[in-house]
Amino acid sequence: MYKIRGSLAAIGPTADVHIGNANISPDGFSRSGVLAGSSSGSLSFPGPLIRGFNGDTFKLNVIDGLTDTTMLTSTSIHWHGFFQSGSSWADGPVGVNQCPIAAGNSFLYQFSTASQAGTFWYHSHHSTQYCDGLRGAMVVYDRHDPHRLLYDFDDESTVITLADWYHTPAPSAGLVPTADSTLINGRGRYVGGPTVPLTVIRVLPLVRYRFRLVSISCDPNFVFSIDRHSLKIIEVDGINVQPYTVDSIQIFAGQRYSFVLQTGLAIGNYWIRAQPNVGTQGFAGGVNSAILRYWGAPNSDPTTTSTVSAPMVEGNLHPLTNPGAPGTATPGAADVTLNMDIQFDFPTLKFKVNQATFAPPTVPVLLQIMSGAMTASTLLPSGSVYVLPPNKVIEISIPGGSVGSPHPIHLHGHAFDVIRTSGSSSYNFANPVRRDVVSAGLAGDNVTFRFKTDNPGPWIMHCHIDWHFDIGLAVVFAEDAATVSTSNPPTAWDQLCPTYDALPPQTFP
Repeated sequence: MYKIRGSLAAIGPTADVHIGNANISPDGFSRSGVLAGSSSGSLSFPGPLIRGFNGDTFKLNVIDGLTDTTMLTSTSIHWHGFFQSGSSWADGPVGVNQCPIAAGNSFLYQFSTASQAGTFWYHSHHSTQYCDGLRGAMVVYDRHDPHRLLYDFDDESTVITLADWYHTPAPSAGLVPTADSTLINGRGRYVGGPTVPLTVIRVLPLVRYRFRLVSISCDPNFVFSIDRHSLKIIEVDGINVQPYTVDSIQIFAGQRYSFVLQTGLAIGNYWIRAQPNVGTQGFAGGVNSAILRYWGAPNSDPTTTSTVSAPMVEGNLHPLTNPGAPGTATPGAADVTLNMDIQFDFPTLKFKVNQATFAPPTVPVLLQIMSGAMTASTLLPSGSVYVLPPNKVIEISIPGGSVGSPHPIHLHGHAFDVIRTSGSSSYNFANPVRRDVVSAGLAGDNVTFRFKTDNPGPWIMHCHIDWHFDIGLAVVFAEDAATVSTSNPPTAWDQLCPTYDALPPQTFP
């Protein structure tokens, strides 16, 4: 059975996460999807909200019940934004931290939230599988949230997910397909399609709501706004920031924002808008839209208009605590500096980073390191693995403007300080935005960020446009390989590769 996720469908921090197939019609077009649920009979899109408190240990048993062979039937899950300190085996990327979970099998992911709190999400990290539906939000609540006095409500009903949706299953959708619709909390409309009900978010007047905005997109970035309402940003990718009031947020695939909304306007209906940068533009007929409905307002579509005048500027997002980038406050003056040149190779239809195309190796990088391979020359895939020494400041520069730009770049295992943002030629070392996904920008940009190698593990850095990732736009940082070599994953992790390797190759129609 498939359902649109209700506002109270939440699980965790200990839970079974069932993965299965079911027909889905979130925009009125019916197709089979790869979905998650708290039981085999409760599959939903997005998947159930997973929640916990800082200091909790998540114990998430992923049970693979996939049977539809028009899509991938093996799976893996990445818990996006969690540093996985001491548990890199639970990070999820196929070919880097694990082999896939074979259909009919399960695997227990166990990791601590430690001191992290904020807004996160989860998704398949196996080829382009999450584009077929395996994606959902996660929240780690902070009992001592420094922003707690700024809002009155923060619960399952205040999570907003933005997704692109495709009518063709990912394995047969083409190289970089265009989304058919935008879904807000699992509902949307497409041009020429039926007038299906849109998501309605109900609010009381004169109340302050903490909304958690999560892009679970496979490709588009969205400009998000709510007509006539301001958005006070207080958290970015799990990092508390100094409150910053805007009236629109450009959010890239994988990014998250918490904003406080004050419901001080006349009782009525107001459009919620998510304008994608690719695909169907505009809001005619309710595309790219949802409804903010004050209690007492009629059950009708809004008639409001968009009047954005104060868009978010990423460089104005400053960490609330411990601001500042590590290392000497001079561009290039880090312990290790790396330039990531992104190119698209038209003859092969693959991306290259510094002339290397990433393809998941059959032996995960973590297992390679545990087996004694610790140098870039011995680690696979060749040219895509960078060995980083421990306790050093790393500076990454990414020139913008390559084919498919802007690329949202996500680094696993860390948050990083963006000392030069897209659209800017200046550097900020004092209080730069700290996050885990950043836009690499357009031609003329040279987005630059820093982090410290204080978390041993093989960590993938990749474009979060999943279609781009699948055709090679990724590298792996083997951080503190000597410590990684002493990793001790659970016995069930050891069995993932032989079980998966024994399967016949999966082919698609």
